[in-house]
Amino acid sequence: MYQSYGRPYPAAPTVGELELVNAFMRRVYNWMAGGLALSALAAWLMISSPAVFGLFFNLYTGAPTVLYWGVLIAVFGLVIGLSAGIRRIRVGTAATLFIVYAVLNGIFLAPILLIYTSASVFKAFLITAGTFGITSIWASTTKRDLSAWGSFLFMGLIGLIIASVVNLFFASPMVDWIVSVVGVGLFVGLTAYDTQLLRGMVLEAANEVTVSKMAIFGALKLYLDFLNLFLMLLRLFGDRR
Repeated sequence: MYQSYGRPYPAAPTVGELELVNAFMRRVYNWMAGGLALSALAAWLMISSPAVFGLFFNLYTGAPTVLYWGVLIAVFGLVIGLSAGIRRIRVGTAATLFIVYAVLNGIFLAPILLIYTSASVFKAFLITAGTFGITSIWASTTKRDLSAWGSFLFMGLIGLIIASVVNLFFASPMVDWIVSVVGVGLFVGLTAYDTQLLRGMVLEAANEVTVSKMAIFGALKLYLDFLNLFLMLLRLFGDRR
């Protein structure tokens, strides 16, 4: 992955470096916004069409179909494959995989969004967008090196996943609340860390092809940060139907 040779973003970049970084980050955010829009569209189409929804869930029992389980496997497989293979695959392939991932993720998220009222979903999205934006601006302007956060955030993410899996069996509301609160802090931290990491990575790019692939990879990272922050906030503040 690109972290293996990225360097920390300089505290005092030159004018040329700053222009390069800002242009790159605009590409990252454009890809990320496009991915979120595709996911939202896919989720809306699935929720609004009983015929489409019936392809993934039994309309009488609510049980997921084999096709939905296939989508779930594909979502995780695409994240792993795109992250691990970004240096080897072509730009067009990376772009296609990102688009497919965004669409499939919208299908995966649709039943989760159905649990909450439309007003709650909209409110959680606005809070997420504001929090994400403020965090990104801070990470882009601070002179503090956030690279030391990496190990701490990674261990926190592993702990969060383990706690979530264990709570599937115990279904404790208190544990669920704690996981959500910790999750919000964790993904805010990851947003700041990833933003600064991406700003430093582009300075190591050797050519336009590498920059293009890094933009897609960066969009994937920030997409995941945004989406997970949104889900944690929805769990905390969302009103169920």
